[in-house]
Amino acid sequence: MQHPERPRLIYLHGFRSSPASFKARLIDARMQALGRGADFVCPQLPASPAEAVALVSERLLPRPHDTLVGSSLGGYYATWLAERHGCRAVLLNPAVDPARDLRGHVGPQRMYHSDAPFVFEPRYLGELAALEVGAITFPGRYLLVAAKGDELLDWREMVGRYAGARQRVLEGSDHGLSDFAELLDEVLGFAGMLPDG
Repeated sequence: MQHPERPRLIYLHGFRSSPASFKARLIDARMQALGRGADFVCPQLPASPAEAVALVSERLLPRPHDTLVGSSLGGYYATWLAERHGCRAVLLNPAVDPARDLRGHVGPQRMYHSDAPFVFEPRYLGELAALEVGAITFPGRYLLVAAKGDELLDWREMVGRYAGARQRVLEGSDHGLSDFAELLDEVLGFAGMLPDG
């Protein structure tokens, strides 16, 4: 007898980041501890936004019972993917207008966790603009975590962008959510990953 596929948690990292990020490793460890390690997926996303969403859409095939967790630029991707595939999304200090915000980052870059070089090409700004979605269609599918202490992105834009969604606005914190361990079970609970009880 076939069992329905188990829900997955798909983590999408931010600009210059990787599966080695602090938040991704924290989620991975907690999912392992819950016996759900096989249900956690964290791909290395290409620099091209079009290729990044294609990788998730076509290779990982998100389903309505999966949850995307997107950090920063990954939150922008998660929004487009959630609207397209009908799954839930947790947005951690998501980028709201990355085509604007990353304009000054065109050119040679280095990855945070490996120092590996890559080039953020001018055409990527157009790819980002093409992924912009209008108002989210089912706000109940979204959980926004926005830090007032975010030093890179404006939390007020996030709150406005995800109006009607469940929102957790942190008084302090920072762009990387260095206090993410305290939010972890709330995120996993929203994603349906915690045992009932």
